[in-house]
Amino acid sequence: MMIVLWSLGAFIVTLGILVTFHEFGHFWVARRCGVKVLTFSVGFGRPIWQRRAADGTLYQIGMIPLGGYVRMLDDRVDEVPAELASQSFNAKSVAQRAAIVAAGPIANFILAIIVLWLMFLIGVPSVRPIIGNVAPDSIAAKAGVQSPAEIIAVNNRPTPDWQQVNLHFAAALGQDTITLTTRDEQHREQLYQLDIRRWQLDNNQQPTFITLGLYPFQPEISHIISYVAENSPAAQAGLQINDKILAINGTPATDWPQTRELIMQSPEQEVVVTILRDQQQLELPVIIGSRVVGEQLIGFLGVEPTIAPYPEAYRFTQQYGIVDGLVKGAERTWELMVLSVKMLGKLLTGIVSISNLSGPVAIAEGAGATASYGLVYFLGFLALISVNLGIINLVPLPILDGGHLAFLAVEGVRGKPVSERVQEICYRIGGVLIFALMAIAISNDVLRLSQ
Repeated sequence: MMIVLWSLGAFIVTLGILVTFHEFGHFWVARRCGVKVLTFSVGFGRPIWQRRAADGTLYQIGMIPLGGYVRMLDDRVDEVPAELASQSFNAKSVAQRAAIVAAGPIANFILAIIVLWLMFLIGVPSVRPIIGNVAPDSIAAKAGVQSPAEIIAVNNRPTPDWQQVNLHFAAALGQDTITLTTRDEQHREQLYQLDIRRWQLDNNQQPTFITLGLYPFQPEISHIISYVAENSPAAQAGLQINDKILAINGTPATDWPQTRELIMQSPEQEVVVTILRDQQQLELPVIIGSRVVGEQLIGFLGVEPTIAPYPEAYRFTQQYGIVDGLVKGAERTWELMVLSVKMLGKLLTGIVSISNLSGPVAIAEGAGATASYGLVYFLGFLALISVNLGIINLVPLPILDGGHLAFLAVEGVRGKPVSERVQEICYRIGGVLIFALMAIAISNDVLRLSQ
């Protein structure tokens, strides 16, 4: 329950920041163009806070934190007094109206630069992309990729960390091949050509490199118990910290994933756990606990293994000064913008399955997870969502900013606005399409949660 509440809180904070900046973009440019702003609202529904400024603008926060809006004086919907006619949105030139509409998405891109700049000023703890092992029969295995080795470039683009590896692989989706450059422990560089003509992204939101068969280096996990949960099956059976698990029901404990899988497959069953304690071998009967994950009953023991420390040589911090950090933030924002446009195009052309579309539940999970990891990770997530929000809003669908810009472009070419009847029909079609996409995204979220 606490995880749900934490994710919900992080989601509200994330959405509040994104919406506030987006709407402030519209608001700021509208004011600079001489348009009278009637209401600036963060959230919908009944206001929980309001304040009217001296210029007449009403600032408010709505009860429903799922969006926001800026209401401007517009003679198409308001009775505009003659003395305020020049301050109506519709009275402004096409260029001014286009600037006001485009300012929202642009504000999201500026926000991404700012938060990434802050992220790089603080410093991002990172690990070098060292391949720990390659999955048999995977795309990477068929290309002959060897491990251990460090990925130094994907399609000749540098990859200082796993995040960049993930982004560059995603950008290559739809191509026939990917050029992977690695460096082994003897500092020898090797080029591989990965055949990705049949590569599909995983619906479970796994990183791209995992779906290609590349698994990051993981420190050694031993069977020495480092933690025993209170009132767990392990505690009730008498297992203790520093006990070493040797076997379960006579099956030797060779690696931790195998041991964990054996436990998960034995819910509510009594097993004999063979341990080594103070140089003595003991056999303890344990009744494996159970819990429901999705629709499946799985077993649990209530212990954690000892994990070796991550090698310091594999760790580094991406940290920059004020100027360099701003440049790096702008570069990363541009990379995310280009990737977002490419992925949107691949979604529309069918290269990326629509089952990969994520909705508010996935965003809430991401916000909660990154917030729990720390501020710098939350900032990175916020920048990613802000860029995506800006790109999506520029899609030329009615009810989105991109749709308004399309109407203004037609007006600029024709010299007169699109008729209200045509706009109304387009708004209805756009509304249906947006609703359908949201329904698919939410359905995908629900399906992922049930798996």
